This record gives sequence, C-alpha cells and structure tokens, in this order.
Amino acid sequence: MIISWNTTNECNLRCRHCYRDARDRAQEELTTAEGLALIAEIARAGFKIMIFSGGEPLLRPDILALVEHAAKLGLKPVFGTNGTLLTKELAGRLKEAGARMMGISLDSVDPRRHDDWRGSPGAWRAAVEGMRICREAGLPFQINTTVVDWNFQEVEALTDFAVEQGAAAHHIFFLVPTGRAVNIEEESLRAEQYENLLRRILQKQQQVPIELKPTCAPQFMRIARQLGVKTRFSRGCLAGVAYCIIDPRGNVQPCAYLNIPLGNVREISFCELWRDNPVLKRLRSGAYRGACGSCEYRKICGGCRARAYFYSGDFMAEEPWCSYGRSQNEGRKAKE
Repeated sequence: MIISWNTTNECNLRCRHCYRDARDRAQEELTTAEGLALIAEIARAGFKIMIFSGGEPLLRPDILALVEHAAKLGLKPVFGTNGTLLTKELAGRLKEAGARMMGISLDSVDPRRHDDWRGSPGAWRAAVEGMRICREAGLPFQINTTVVDWNFQEVEALTDFAVEQGAAAHHIFFLVPTGRAVNIEEESLRAEQYENLLRRILQKQQQVPIELKPTCAPQFMRIARQLGVKTRFSRGCLAGVAYCIIDPRGNVQPCAYLNIPLGNVREISFCELWRDNPVLKRLRSGAYRGACGSCEYRKICGGCRARAYFYSGDFMAEEPWCSYGRSQNEGRKAKE
C-alpha cells in the first residue's frame, strides 16, 4: 500500500497544474512531533511506501528526521519533488537517512515549455542538475511527467531522456482538474488521446529497460490485458483501496485529486480512519455506476474516481474519458 503526505504547502515554483495550489506555508501545518506520530500510525496501518511530497518537501526543515523515522519503522521513503533544490550534500544526507527514490518532475524535453508550465525560468535546468546530483550520489531517481494536450506527443522522447539520465523509471501522470488545474481543464486529454497515449506507453515499455507507469489512467490495466503486455501492477485506480493522501494540516482524502475530506489525524487516529471511514468503504466496494459498473475490467481498472467526481459530482460514477466505456454505452443504447 502507498501513502502520500503533503508535508508542506510551501513551494519555490508556481506550477500551473498544482493540485495543492502550493505557494506559501500553510497555517497550522503538522509539527515534527505530530509528523513522527503520524508516520508511526501509517506503519501500523500496514502501508509500505511513504511518499514525501508538497508543496516542495525539501523546504521542510525537519525532512531528514521524518525520512529517517519512516525508514526505521520499515517504510520505504520516496519523494515527489521538483528537484530544483537538490545539492550534493542534501542528496547524500537523504540517502543516509533512508530515502529510496526521488521522483523528479520533468514535463518537456524543451526547457522553455517546462519552465513556462512550472512558472519559473531555469526550472528545467535545475531539475536536470538535480538528476545528475542524485546519479552521482547513488540515490535512485525517476522522472515524473504530467501529461496534457501540449506535451502528450513528447512522452516517448521524455522516456528516452529518462533512460539517458539514468532514471529508474518514468511515471506519466494524466491531468485531473483539481487545485490550480481547474483553470486548465481544457488542456486535459480526451478519450481518443487518452487511449492512444496509453497504448503508446505500453508499446514503449517493450523497448526500454526502465519501468513506465501511467498514473490517474487506470485503463492501462485493461489495455495491457488486451495487448498481452505483462505488468507487475494488479489494479489501476488505488484511491481509498491501497492509497490515500494527507495534506499539510493533517486532513486525509482518498487521493490527491479526489478532494473529499475524510477526517483529520489530529482528531481521529489514522489507523481508525483508514479502517472505518464510510467513503473509503464505498470505494472498496467496487459498486461503480454506469459503464464502469458493468465493465468486465472493473476489478483491475476501477476507473479514475477523481475524474468521475470532477465531471459528475459522484465518485462512484463511470470514468468520463474511457473510450471503452463509451463504446459500451453506445452498444447498450443501440440495443434499446
């Protein structure tokens, strides 16, 4: 199981798509003591991978202590970072503390396009420098790309760049409109682009030695099955099933893009919340509506619950940009 903690809302970049609308440090962010206690609860709840994210997690002064605590409790500490603040000294200390993987964001092979998307001149150069620092420190890293209509043709080139840089993986995040991304909803991929890119990613996986992973695009499980491509993953959408996220103040929600508050760890223990919350129980039921409810791939896909919620207000509704679901609906209407 995987959990992500937005350790701070503070960030040195102004990314156009930020789901947390990160900028300044939020009032009443979890203290070091509260963070250490939370990490212990996360370990007790059975989670295995602990993602430290933000905002920019490297801006949190106690980040090394938090990582070390997670590692000592048997969690696998990994990062979601823009990579621009990495230094040789910091990379060495992160590795010593127990960090296992740095996920560094890179959204284009063109520095100008990346910098515009990330709202900061020089962000591309600094991120690539961060990769070099990780590589030389022996700290594994992967490249994370958020894909929209202007860069979806670049994905294979970014994968090749990841291989050249020595990355362990390339994870491709499909935009879900939340946070600042609601202002650029029109840039998100539609059904045909969505399906096309997933097939391209799975085909590219057969050509490169690193892991490629579509995220917030659970239909990749169905397409992998259809193409006969083997994958180590067993399910597409993990929201509330094997994944959740905690914001800087301790509020829990099923995933980064499904903005439904479940409770606060200052008021209820995380273990109890994860076990008993009714929203999580509904997500785990698999009782989806519409095309997702009747789809033969529903158990391995699950549809994007966050995308369903954004477009319909119902987190159990059908995935709106699934071409397979759309074809099911058309076939059903033709029989009526």
